Amino acid sequence: MPANTNASSGQKPGKSGRRKGRRARLLLIVLVLALVGGFGYGGYWSVSTVRASFPQTSGSITLEGLSGPVDVKRDGYGIPQIYASSDEDLFMAQGYVQAQDRFYEMDVRRHLTSGRLSEMFGKSQVKNDEFLRTLGWDRVAKQEYDTKLSSSTKKYLDAYAKGVNAYLKGKSGKDISLEYAALGLVNDYKPQQWTPVDSVSWLKAMAWDLRGNMQDEIDRSLMTSRLGPKQIDDLYPDYPYSRNKPIVQTGQYNEITKAFEQSGSTGTQSSTGSSTANSSSSALQSQLAGLYNVLDNVPTAVGVNGNGIGSNSWVVDGDHTITGKPLLANDPHLSASLPSVWYQMGLHCTTLSSKCQYDVTGYTFAGMPGVIIGHNKNIAWGMTNSGVDVTDLYLEKLSGSGYLYDNKVRPFTTRTETIKVAGGDSKKIVVRETNNGPLLSDRDDELVKVGKKATVETAAPDRGDGYGIALRWTALDPGTSMDAVFAIDKASNWDEFRSASRSFDVPSQNLVYADTKGNIGYQLPGKIPVRGKGEGRLPAPGWDPAYSWTGKYIPQNALPYEFNPKRGYIVTANQAVIDKSRYPYLLTEDWGYGTRSQRITDLIESKIKGGGMMSTDDMRQIQLDNFSDIARLLVPKLLKIDVSDKNVREAQKLLEGWDYTQDADSAAAAYFNAVWRNILKLAFGNKLPKELRVEGQCLWVEPADSTGPADEDQKVRECGERAADQAQPDGGDRWFQVVNNIINDQTNDWWHLPKTRTQKATTTRDDLFKRALTDARWELTAKLGKDIDTWSWGRLHRLFLKNQTLGTSGPGVLQYMLNRGPWKLDGGEATVNASGWNAAGGYSVVWVPSMRMVVNLADLDKSKWINLTGASGHAYSAHYTDQTDKWAQGELLSWSFSKTAVDKSTTDTLVLEP
Repeated sequence: MPANTNASSGQKPGKSGRRKGRRARLLLIVLVLALVGGFGYGGYWSVSTVRASFPQTSGSITLEGLSGPVDVKRDGYGIPQIYASSDEDLFMAQGYVQAQDRFYEMDVRRHLTSGRLSEMFGKSQVKNDEFLRTLGWDRVAKQEYDTKLSSSTKKYLDAYAKGVNAYLKGKSGKDISLEYAALGLVNDYKPQQWTPVDSVSWLKAMAWDLRGNMQDEIDRSLMTSRLGPKQIDDLYPDYPYSRNKPIVQTGQYNEITKAFEQSGSTGTQSSTGSSTANSSSSALQSQLAGLYNVLDNVPTAVGVNGNGIGSNSWVVDGDHTITGKPLLANDPHLSASLPSVWYQMGLHCTTLSSKCQYDVTGYTFAGMPGVIIGHNKNIAWGMTNSGVDVTDLYLEKLSGSGYLYDNKVRPFTTRTETIKVAGGDSKKIVVRETNNGPLLSDRDDELVKVGKKATVETAAPDRGDGYGIALRWTALDPGTSMDAVFAIDKASNWDEFRSASRSFDVPSQNLVYADTKGNIGYQLPGKIPVRGKGEGRLPAPGWDPAYSWTGKYIPQNALPYEFNPKRGYIVTANQAVIDKSRYPYLLTEDWGYGTRSQRITDLIESKIKGGGMMSTDDMRQIQLDNFSDIARLLVPKLLKIDVSDKNVREAQKLLEGWDYTQDADSAAAAYFNAVWRNILKLAFGNKLPKELRVEGQCLWVEPADSTGPADEDQKVRECGERAADQAQPDGGDRWFQVVNNIINDQTNDWWHLPKTRTQKATTTRDDLFKRALTDARWELTAKLGKDIDTWSWGRLHRLFLKNQTLGTSGPGVLQYMLNRGPWKLDGGEATVNASGWNAAGGYSVVWVPSMRMVVNLADLDKSKWINLTGASGHAYSAHYTDQTDKWAQGELLSWSFSKTAVDKSTTDTLVLEP
């Protein structure tokens, strides 16, 4: 219970602070007026209700359980730096402070990971909870805590939970956040105590959003209803190793090959393929579409449910920097959330010793102790998603109370789960598992059915009532990733860092490294399976032991890495980790295609090969690069198209002299991206099955079982079924590669368009491009007006920040209170400044650089950082979105690390006393 409070919270504002204060007061007035009038529930809230949850940031508070005093110093952006004399005190204080700023967010996250969202939000979340209970993240997290994690890690998790619960003690929901006050009007939900397992579970949610190629596996299967194997291969081309360099270019291949030979592994890059590769039944498509719908409804944790997730991170050694020491940059690309998924803070031992071992700062997740990305006094590190394939879907032949495997029926492993529902009756479900994992198909009626015409190899068992779908995923086995977080936080050199990474089971991330001694490095960590038959590109036959995972994983000493490469830099941006011709193991066939990584590489090389030296600001400028590689490829060809319509020609002329940069105020960028969107729609999108197209967008198409061109009166109306921000073609760099492969083939089949009631048939690339130029002109006329002088990319390409619960599904006035935006953004899809948009669905921003940082290893106090939103999750705090304007403008904030620098930037000090 808070006691001995001798000062009020808040900072002493300068001019900027006074402006923020006036803005906050105005928002408070609007809020109170709205709440006085009610928002459909007849509630009455006062200013004191709104302010009740704001944290105390000055003075002192007594916390039972501390062994000594802890200082919490916050700067003008509310970012905390914690100083303690023991590890347990440090992490207990971290739990308390994060709960002050973000407990509602933490509470929602733990309900997500444990499949208990219905307890907070009622029956609308039952389906999601059923699916999440089937995955069993919290069950696996508990197994990790009980059996896998080190005693020191459990001690830190316990201390963190103690700090969170110290904050909760004696508080009602409305004392914790505005959202709880809103929930209190419709149900009697009350926050429960925090547990160490709640923290561990969040790593499972992180792993889910970064799980690899599962979405591609589903999409390729769905495509078989309308496309043949050659067409599908066209849409999933090989990685362009000759054009876009992989991450590891000089690795220790002899050592890797030796480890491979010693392992006795049979899992190599060459594969026999899956027996379901030629499946083409409409029923199988229905089953997989149902699976997609379930996946799509699972609330986003840290990304866009596995689609479109990318990141940039690179490091340059001291031979090529103005400081003489390395510079390291990182900007993970994740879905835009409010508050940001990241939480900035510093964790400092007043004296480093065996009793207190941490002096680290950076980005972490609210709800988790430690720092995920950042630096300590010796090393810095960044992360990007590696994309390695750690999930496989299996078709299962179900038979009564069991499933077929190796010609025998095995019993399911089962458990019963009870889902409590706010305002309703509880629901019980039975979760069934095969040897390949939980049956996802049990969670949706469509998934129970496998069709009467499903095509599998002749040796497949009789389909009977249908096949189920099971998920094999490394994250469903207990692991040690939480150990890795603490080990990396206190690592002091490359060997310790690399050793720590061995515990980072899931998700597999590209780890980029630099240290104050001048070294740079890269390590791929992760628990990566060695498969039998099949390469994980399509659902595999679960009844055939040849397709089961072997039980072996790529040996840790055989995972790709680099240390101090001669070129002087390392770039990771989701491209291929290593050339598959030089590596004996299968990592994945579904890399990002290297557009961003190669652009970063080109920018670095253009600087250092010209004799220049990289600065912190050079690193920042690369992060903001808006260059469009696909525009460089297409615009010269688009300008050669003879356009007779003067209005279309007027728009086409915007592309003349354009430098291919996608600035928010660029009319050329707006028009080009509209043309690109229409090229994709005409050449590919309209030819994809309905399960991949945008929901509600309808076409007259030939029946799926048609054997030849259909007359107009034989065509059927078919409407898309996928959410706009998840549909295909999304316009990412896979589609860049698809188009690049056929760009010089004027009569390629993909350029062919059938005759319609209003359009002539097209048979050449230029015919299709002409139509795209025309369609884009009139699309933008409808969206932006006929006068092209008023067009700009930022008017189309806007970011809205939405509170992830009540901001998306609450009453309209509450959404207005909790949400912010829009911001007009530079950048685009597969651009270094990756403000991603989905070309099938529209131009709105769906994922962003969720934070940016540049670490200066010569002087850590000269490092820079920025968050997408702010430190606070309280909607009317001055720190709710106080970093967003600067983030949108590409600015970075000073990042204090040393005690002297932190003291200089401190505006509020709170002392936590035992």
